[in-house]
Amino acid sequence: MTARPARILTVCTGNICRSPFLERALQAELDRSWGAGAVEVASAGTGALAGHGMEAQARTRLEAAGYDASGFVARHLEEGMVADADLVLTATRAHIGRVTTLHPRALRRVFAFREFAQLVAAVPVGELDAPADSAREHLVRTVRLAAAERGMVPSLPAAEADVVDPYRREPEVFDAMADQIRASLPVVVRALSRP
Repeated sequence: MTARPARILTVCTGNICRSPFLERALQAELDRSWGAGAVEVASAGTGALAGHGMEAQARTRLEAAGYDASGFVARHLEEGMVADADLVLTATRAHIGRVTTLHPRALRRVFAFREFAQLVAAVPVGELDAPADSAREHLVRTVRLAAAERGMVPSLPAAEADVVDPYRREPEVFDAMADQIRASLPVVVRALSRP
């Protein structure tokens, strides 16, 4: 019997800028590491513009970073999505509350994206490099190790913990969003990739 894929859910507000950028970047990087189908990355919004494609300026920056935005459609966050996810990465700390209100038992596996990067960076490398039989086994262990670092490392200031919301704002804010995600992405990809 084949192991079920590891499942990651990324969450923002409208599901047209930050969470799709994260979804597509993580999916591409983890496919490179584990092979297609081993990890499924999806996204949703707490106040989604359901049915819309990715916002044009966010899409431009995603594609400039080398990732594919084609076929993306925004959707509302639902309880079942949270329940099924092995890891939920949110754009901001405030989104954590919205996610865990839907499914309180998910609290240990819900993190603001930039804080998750800080936490996994604090995990001793040898612990992240332990052999795993599947992507899901590795991801679940990594989430447990990251959760254990909560309270052990200093909390990030809000400006460093949250990914800025660029919706209906000037191009420079879209640049800042993309830069914030790209700055934390390598650490997260390294932690979630095949040991």
